[in-house]
Amino acid sequence: MLEGILRACAIAATVVIGGGFVLFALDELDSASDRQRSVLTDPDRTQERMREAEHSRGRELVDDANDALLKPFADVVRSGDPWVVRGVPTLLGLLVYGVGLGFLARYVRARA
Repeated sequence: MLEGILRACAIAATVVIGGGFVLFALDELDSASDRQRSVLTDPDRTQERMREAEHSRGRELVDDANDALLKPFADVVRSGDPWVVRGVPTLLGLLVYGVGLGFLARYVRARA
């Protein structure tokens, strides 16, 4: 039972993180203005409100979940390039949540 819960969490986290990065990439490809770069690299409360006004409720839900999942990795990279600032935490999140929780689920199943 624990294996199924861990596997579901791994899949859900991977989908949210992957989806968040895809949506980020689409935003960057559509318009890479300086304002958007500052919002993506250093989101404060004012910038968060601007982002909320630009996106749909569903998109904002994905962005908020993605931000929460990647928060532990947010300060790992210091760069002026938004792709690096967003890409490195995304890769770390996929490794920890996707690979790590998947491995833990397999370990739990083997021990049961």
